Amino acid sequence: MKFEEAKERYIQAWGALGSQWGVNRTMAQIHALLMVAPDPLCADDIMADLNISRGNVNMNLRALIDWGLVRREFKSGERKEFFSAEKDIWLVARQVLIERKKRELEPILKVLDDVGTVEGDRSDPQIRAFIDTIAQIREFAHKTNNALEQVTRSEGGWFWTMLSKIFK
Repeated sequence: MKFEEAKERYIQAWGALGSQWGVNRTMAQIHALLMVAPDPLCADDIMADLNISRGNVNMNLRALIDWGLVRREFKSGERKEFFSAEKDIWLVARQVLIERKKRELEPILKVLDDVGTVEGDRSDPQIRAFIDTIAQIREFAHKTNNALEQVTRSEGGWFWTMLSKIFK
């Protein structure tokens, strides 16, 4: 397979994977392009490579910077901004976990903690079922949060060692 075809297939696959994770497909494609680029790219380069508008590039680059997956760089003598992505996949995965935890798990933990203090007659079957179910979900969510904390604080080698033990 020729380089350009392989690069295109990878960018398309990463975009599809991103959309399955709930990330904008174009955002994932820009991230994929920056991950495999040997040097930082400017918005014009990204527009040309992915055939997308400047507005789309700028909006998605801001989102990628917010996620901590892309950094803005400046080159001496250049007026344009350049962008690069982390190439270490462990650090990328770790950053995605941190952001997803912050955006998805932490808000639901807050809601579960709030609704877990429901008042009412605990002998009422509806209230009892609600309290019991919320308690189970809270326990699961807190354990998940603790596990994600461990993973995001760890080095990649520890995680892969543990994962390989699970699947043996």
